[in-house]
Amino acid sequence: MPHCNIIIKDEVNVKLEGLDLVTRRKLTNKFKYEIPGARFMPAVRLGRWDGTVSFFSQGGLTFVNLLDEIVPILEANNYTFELKDNREQYDLHFDKVSAESFSDVKWPVGHTNEGEPIVLRDHQVEVINNFLDNPQCLQEVATAAGKTIITAALSKLIEPYGRSIIIVPNKSLVTQTEEDYRNMGLDVGVYFGDRKEPGHTHTICTWQSLNILEKKRQNAEDNLIEMFKKDVVCVIVDEVHMAKADVLKRLLTNVYGYVPIRWGLTGTIPKKEYEFKSLLVSLGDVINKVSAVELQEKGLLAQLQIEIMQMTDFVEYKNYREEQTYLVTRKKRIDYIGKLIEQMAKNGNTLVLVDRIKSGEMLQEAVPDSTFVSGATKAGDRKDTYDEIKESTGKIIIATYGVAAVGINLPRIFNLVLLEPGKSFVRVIQSIGRGIRKAKDKDFVQIWDICSSAKFSKRHLTERKKFYREAQYPFSITKVDYE
Repeated sequence: MPHCNIIIKDEVNVKLEGLDLVTRRKLTNKFKYEIPGARFMPAVRLGRWDGTVSFFSQGGLTFVNLLDEIVPILEANNYTFELKDNREQYDLHFDKVSAESFSDVKWPVGHTNEGEPIVLRDHQVEVINNFLDNPQCLQEVATAAGKTIITAALSKLIEPYGRSIIIVPNKSLVTQTEEDYRNMGLDVGVYFGDRKEPGHTHTICTWQSLNILEKKRQNAEDNLIEMFKKDVVCVIVDEVHMAKADVLKRLLTNVYGYVPIRWGLTGTIPKKEYEFKSLLVSLGDVINKVSAVELQEKGLLAQLQIEIMQMTDFVEYKNYREEQTYLVTRKKRIDYIGKLIEQMAKNGNTLVLVDRIKSGEMLQEAVPDSTFVSGATKAGDRKDTYDEIKESTGKIIIATYGVAAVGINLPRIFNLVLLEPGKSFVRVIQSIGRGIRKAKDKDFVQIWDICSSAKFSKRHLTERKKFYREAQYPFSITKVDYE
């Protein structure tokens, strides 16, 4: 009878020794996935790579969170096995929290709730306690549910055991998260750009800055990363759908593979199996969902209506890219959309999301009173633009999806325009999340989905309608002849 040794190396990595070649190949193929868009990459086109990745190597290396799928296969092939667990043992114990657990801390001067005690909402209590019961897991929590307060509370609770690292997708969220941590009275530093503060109890950073730090370690500049890693027992990843990126997955499963507490939050769990597997091996399985509809029913998020404006375009292109270029850069079409946006803005502040810089520039030209924000816009200028919305009533901001679809807090958006938003579930739902935050003078947001009757745009709309139905977002369709 064949025998296999299962050696758990750390919190995420496993090596299986003693498997025959046939079984190793079977497992490699089972956990093999084609990388989205790989066929367009030079390495694939030149025949150097097949465009796939497997979460099981032919050498027997795999991940702890896949063992539930692997062990039955071994049993079916009549393997006996022995488990050797080399993980450091922690005696972790957390008391459950209540709404009043942090009420001894008052909101600081300048905060909307200045001077009032910090009281958790019911859904925040639920999410925190779920995490405390599961040292490695994911939770799907809708945008505007107060995720940064949740992460701050979690970081505070793990302090008896060590430090925490909080990973966010962009610089804007670094700043927002730092503010909430300070509001909770926590010792917090940040690590990105010119600010390198690794010696605090809690450190907030982007996955990009972590990657740069790791490259420095590989170049023998060890001191900083060792200080950064010292006494870390918890990694919290906000907007965890970004962990599908190979860079972040590698960091979580290698450099920080030893960390015992691994928590992830996002408003959108990716639909594609490969992307979900990346999350699973890095952090854990999904154990709970707090939907936007639940929060809307509780009066915590704004109600919405999606108006799909399908513009008639008598064109036919061989591929999506060519069609898209036409749809988002044709001057006559952009000018028409610009007039629509001007009309929308009469009902309140309007955020327009575009995929391409060229589209944003053309729209800004078509809408003279608008402001265009892209990756090239300085952080200070972005903040000034976003701050204007706090007082404005007819402000128009045009921004790229990459800059504004995740991580900005603009409650006083009354109209949200999605220009050719595509078929990515994550991007579409995250984008809508920018509009459903409530404000004192806002409990409803109008969503405009501007697309086309052209072949690929029409196909993408079919996918988005599925997303809207799943999220229980009401929508209607209007056909528009702009010629």
